[in-house]
Amino acid sequence: MTARIGVVTFPGSLDDRDTQRAIRLAGAEPVALWHKDKDLHQVDAVVLPGGFSYGDYLRAGAISRFSPVMETVIEQAKAGLPVLGICNGFQILTEAHLLPGAMLGNNHLHFICRDQKLRVENAGTNWTSDYREGQEIHIPLKNMDGRYVADEYTLDKLEAEGRVVFRYLDLNPNGSLRDIAGITNEAGNVVGLMPHPEHAVEPLIGSGRTDGLPFFTSILKKLVGA
Repeated sequence: MTARIGVVTFPGSLDDRDTQRAIRLAGAEPVALWHKDKDLHQVDAVVLPGGFSYGDYLRAGAISRFSPVMETVIEQAKAGLPVLGICNGFQILTEAHLLPGAMLGNNHLHFICRDQKLRVENAGTNWTSDYREGQEIHIPLKNMDGRYVADEYTLDKLEAEGRVVFRYLDLNPNGSLRDIAGITNEAGNVVGLMPHPEHAVEPLIGSGRTDGLPFFTSILKKLVGA
C-alpha cells in the first residue's frame, strides 16, 4: 500500500512544493489538491502548507477557511482524517475551528525567519509518533502572524489534556502564550504548528538537519500500519 497525502494549494501558498517533496522523501505519494476543488481524490491525509494565502487579507487564513476544499477537509477531519497545518495552514485550522485559539501578529511587529529550537511535548499524535516526548529539535521558522493566543480556560485545557505538541525553547520568537509552537485536537489527528518541518528534511537545505522528516514518516507509519 502506498499512502497518498494531499497538499492543498491556495492562492499565495509558498511551500506546497516543498511539502510535496518532504512527503515523497518519507516514502508516501504526494497528491496536489486545488483550493477550489471539493474532491480530495481519495487521499489518506492532508497537509495545509505555509504561505500567505489570499495575501493574508482580513486575517491570516480567514479567507482560505471558506475555500471549497476546506468544506471537505473540515468534514473529513472531524471523521478522523489526519490533517497537518504548517504556519499559514495552522492559521487556517484555527480559523476553521478545527483547532482552538487564534493567531495574531508577532508581538514585535516584524517578520521573523530563523532556525528555531523546539521541545516535543506530545509524541502521541498521528504526526509526531516518530519523535519522543521531551526531544529537542531544530526547525526553520518564518512568519509575520505567528503569535498563538487563547483564553486562560482554553490554555489550561490544552495543557491538562496534553494537547500542546511543541513548545519554543531558548527564545519565544513571536510572543505566543505559554511558548506554544504547535497543538493538536482531542483526537490527535489534527495538528498545527508554526515552524516549517518541510524545510528540515535533507541535510543540504534549511537548517542542515533532518529534524522535520519524522512528521512525514510518522503519518506514513500511521497510514500503512508499520
